[in-house]
Amino acid sequence: MKEFPRLSETFISNEIYQLERIGIKLKVFSVKKPALRRNHETVDRIQSPVVYLPEVGSLSQVHFIKWLWIHLPRFIGDHSRLWRLRPGSYLSALWDVMKMSFRYRSSFFGKPRKIFIKEFLQAGYIATQVLQEKRIRHLHAHFAHGSTTIAMWVSQLSGIPFSFTAHAKDIYLKELNPGNLLQIKIERAEFVVTCTEANKEYLQSLCPEVQSVHTVYHGLDTTLFAPAEEKASSQPTPLILSVGRFVEKKGFACLVKACAILKQRGEPFQCRIVGEADEQTPLLKRLIEELKLEETVLLEEAVTQETLKRIYSECTLFVLPCQIVDNGDRDGIPNVLVEAMSMERPVISTLISGIPELVEHRRNGLLIPQKDETKLALALEELLKDPVLRAKLGQAAREKVCGVFDSKKTTLALKSLFVSTLQKRNSAELVSARK
Repeated sequence: MKEFPRLSETFISNEIYQLERIGIKLKVFSVKKPALRRNHETVDRIQSPVVYLPEVGSLSQVHFIKWLWIHLPRFIGDHSRLWRLRPGSYLSALWDVMKMSFRYRSSFFGKPRKIFIKEFLQAGYIATQVLQEKRIRHLHAHFAHGSTTIAMWVSQLSGIPFSFTAHAKDIYLKELNPGNLLQIKIERAEFVVTCTEANKEYLQSLCPEVQSVHTVYHGLDTTLFAPAEEKASSQPTPLILSVGRFVEKKGFACLVKACAILKQRGEPFQCRIVGEADEQTPLLKRLIEELKLEETVLLEEAVTQETLKRIYSECTLFVLPCQIVDNGDRDGIPNVLVEAMSMERPVISTLISGIPELVEHRRNGLLIPQKDETKLALALEELLKDPVLRAKLGQAAREKVCGVFDSKKTTLALKSLFVSTLQKRNSAELVSARK
């Protein structure tokens, strides 16, 4: 992974923990050390060892030759060992790296893509450890861009098969996988996992001949995110809650504008938007100020899952007006939607990507068109005024999560993919040994 653990990637730490619980032994490689010290409790329960790669500086800050001069000594020992152990594989992977560096330049006369050299050096570090470990039988990467590029070259260098999980922007942003790089990864991988049927259809369309793309939803511990016994609310004003990084695809600007409409209509409420600061933080603060919503809409920093669970139980309804941005970036099925629904909160979201696979309009939530603050305001108003509808949608929401998104079920589906891959490999090795 690029960084582990990460506060906004609870679905990864949950997956690791659940795989451990059903007997899968793992070793985690993280390119970067975490920037934040706060962790979810699940991270503390994980037993798998975590290996952090040698730290490297940004390629954009210094000339590439100087960057190599500084960083190559940290990796040269590992690459020398790989050259001695598997010279043919090493040359093949190195040739692959050089071809891609030139093939995926930004323009015909552009400079080679230096990031591939950096990722190849990092792949050598992991491949050496994998070969020394001997017990590692399969490689799996999260996110289809940098982590999977590294895993692909670790696989070439070590001879161990790899797979990857594709999520959202790593699928749809071309600059993260220039040219046909994503297709190459799909073709070379033992299998590909993605978190929505919508993503699966898109990935399958890139490589129609490949039949190894699978949908495995992000699982949730439904015993942890379970509704508490309803008590008299200590919240005097109805609370609208939204959670996510402050990025454009979450649609928070649309939510702030909808709150302005709702306030103009005389509806009493408070809105809390909880998440990691990001590129849209200044815009959101400015909007709140311009629309005079300082006492109504509150921006709050990201919290742990344990704290978030308490906030879910306090809210009247949950909203996440996701949208597709101009560069194609979008959410798959946001995990916070699954969490809120598991807590029996009525939810409002949009008709994009994999969200309709989770939220069924007027059955377990409300769905509106993206980027439409007027319809969002009307949906918010309807739920705020109708406690019977809120209760009905909330109960159906938890039923959907328990039936389809429970981590006990999703983790078994992922385990079966790993096990079948290992069985195929063992059978091939047995046949080879007999010959």
